[in-house]
Amino acid sequence: MNVLARKNYMYAIACPTSMGVRLIPEDRMAVQNSDRFYMRSTSAETNVLNVSSSLGKPCLALTKFVEGSPVSAFIQSQLRARNIAFEGPSVPQGGPWGYRHQINIADSGFGLRAPRVWNDRAGEVGRTLDASDYDLERIFGEEGVGILHLSGLIAAMSPETTRCCLEMAKAAKVHGTLVSFDLNYRATFWKGREEELAAAFHELASVSDVLIGNEEDFQLCLGFTGPEAGGKDLASKVESFHTMILKAQEKYPNTKAFATTLRQVVSANEHLWGAVLLADGGWYVEEPRPIPIMDRIGGGDGFTGGLLYGIISGFSAEDCLHFGWATGVLATTSLNDYAEPADEKQVWDIYAGNARVQR
Repeated sequence: MNVLARKNYMYAIACPTSMGVRLIPEDRMAVQNSDRFYMRSTSAETNVLNVSSSLGKPCLALTKFVEGSPVSAFIQSQLRARNIAFEGPSVPQGGPWGYRHQINIADSGFGLRAPRVWNDRAGEVGRTLDASDYDLERIFGEEGVGILHLSGLIAAMSPETTRCCLEMAKAAKVHGTLVSFDLNYRATFWKGREEELAAAFHELASVSDVLIGNEEDFQLCLGFTGPEAGGKDLASKVESFHTMILKAQEKYPNTKAFATTLRQVVSANEHLWGAVLLADGGWYVEEPRPIPIMDRIGGGDGFTGGLLYGIISGFSAEDCLHFGWATGVLATTSLNDYAEPADEKQVWDIYAGNARVQR
């Protein structure tokens, strides 16, 4: 893809993020009737990094921890195991009612029983992220970052994280780092802050080289008008996204790539999965095809992670889309909410539909 990234960097991708833990019932059971759970370290942004980190590219999470917390120690251990470097201060808990890491409680669903997610974010330490907690001149100037990835989740989490994302994006652009922005609209985060966040998201989109989001994201985050995204067939969604992005191109001429996934739910175990990319002056469409699902959570982050891996690796626009489509699929084959490719061949085999045993 013709998106120039700086060549001299320590970290292929970096992100600001609020880390937490995800609790998942065993054996695809529902939360309310389970008494055994897996616990995994999680955040939308590090889920994106995980494709590149699994394939050997150095990645960095800029975050915050609770001093002396065993949960913080667990998160740090898992990040190390995932080949993701991290930095950020550890702050005192402040007593039992002070800071902690978010808890994401989610089951996978089965058949016509949909997955259900319950977020418990009271006292979340990541809501206090501040750009002054990090030496941005060292990170982006001296060490270097290929891509700064921002999510609408961290950008909208609190006034503090909004300012942090804006300052990081500005620092990144000064030093030639690409900025990727997944709009990721969440109504609960925007409630009561609509005007403030609309202005901030417009500013972030204005400096972004890669914009990712569905039609609803572009409407609700960036103020575009258009038909409601829900209730349309996939062909109509592709056409609608095409119309939306032509408007976005006019408003954000510096953005070099626009992308979205296409998903139609047949059951909790089967989706139709596709993707669309506008880059290098051309449209690339991966027509939706049926995929089996173990756990759908993280599929979108898996797509974004594969897309960014393709960009940082110098893939063609078409291959970036294909690779992202396949890493999105890979994420849904695991109870973890991130893709963990063994190597590039595994990803390309998924794209080709080759599920034959590898010996």
